[in-house]
Amino acid sequence: MRRSALFWFGLVVTVLVTLGLVILSSAGEANSLRLHHGDAYYFMRRQFEYCGVGILLCVGVAMFDYRKWREVPALTVIFYAVIFVLLLCVFGFRAINGSYRWIALGPVRLQPSEFAKIVTVIAVAVWLDRSGWRVELFVRGALFPALIIGALALPVMIEPDFGSTMVIGFAGFLTMLLAGTRLLHLLPFAVLGSGVFLYKVLTNANRLARIVSFFGIKLDVGSEKLDAASQRAAYQVDQALAAIGNSDIWGAGLGQSMQKHLYLPEAHTDFIFAVGAEELGIVFSVATVLLFTAFFAISLYIARKSVDRFGRYLVYGMAFIIYFQAMFNIGVVCKALPTKGMALPFFSYGGTNLLSAFFAVGTILSVGIHSYRDSKWKKSVLAHSRFQR
Repeated sequence: MRRSALFWFGLVVTVLVTLGLVILSSAGEANSLRLHHGDAYYFMRRQFEYCGVGILLCVGVAMFDYRKWREVPALTVIFYAVIFVLLLCVFGFRAINGSYRWIALGPVRLQPSEFAKIVTVIAVAVWLDRSGWRVELFVRGALFPALIIGALALPVMIEPDFGSTMVIGFAGFLTMLLAGTRLLHLLPFAVLGSGVFLYKVLTNANRLARIVSFFGIKLDVGSEKLDAASQRAAYQVDQALAAIGNSDIWGAGLGQSMQKHLYLPEAHTDFIFAVGAEELGIVFSVATVLLFTAFFAISLYIARKSVDRFGRYLVYGMAFIIYFQAMFNIGVVCKALPTKGMALPFFSYGGTNLLSAFFAVGTILSVGIHSYRDSKWKKSVLAHSRFQR
């Protein structure tokens, strides 16, 4: 492990966070004025607060020896149980936009599904690493990990939050594949999970409308609700494309977006990339994609240099969560994928999403830091033994 890899990884994350704050300062202005009594920087200030907490969380997780998750499984069990209980607690709070996703405690809103993605990777990685060679057996290597994933994915899907469900499922199954679960054992659970997921999507009017809108399908079903939802989905993407189309290489200039003035829904959350593209142009769009790709590539290097397979599982899973969400969000904004509410990591406004992203970054750094220290110690011991000879 080279120390320079950790430096470049930290630099890329710093640039992403800084750029995200800059774009949010502009993208959140109109909605801040409208929703928070004329305070144009409400979202910006709150995001700074979340960022401060997130940095502390990241540092704490990075200093924490990631191997403790495996060596003291009670830590993983407690973390998993807490998130599972919180996922059930959301149904005791009022629905927002038809979904039970948040636990509201005064001014603070917590979205447990964001941390469900994180704990899925940790729990599955711990189970499979401790299973050793038995990972090739059906019960130990496929059934139990699938139950670990399903127990979290099911309440998230019922909320409904299909985006988080998709990330939980993909991240969990990716960890299983990397750990050596046989594809033949994995296939039945993949088919079952995909079938249930598709059924829930196709029987949900809002989600079906987004798919219908994306593919331009005309359904003679006489459903006013479906038609209205389809029109809303098409409007969101059309406004996002209009924002991107308003820019050139350098964009209209920071703070000069027209679409953020209540034309583009969720300009400060799910569609913040469109505002950035409008104001800073193609340079911003390309740079953002390259930064996230660099984040993923350096993470893969850190995983490959990990001193143990458990560290590799964690890094692969955490890097996938961030990179998949980023590419999916950008794909939706550019109309390459059906509309689905999924935050752009480090950019979209939201405390829980930002904290979970910093937790993932801290985990990757933990693996990198401890692997670097171990490799350096081994080199020192080897050099000393040669000197003694």
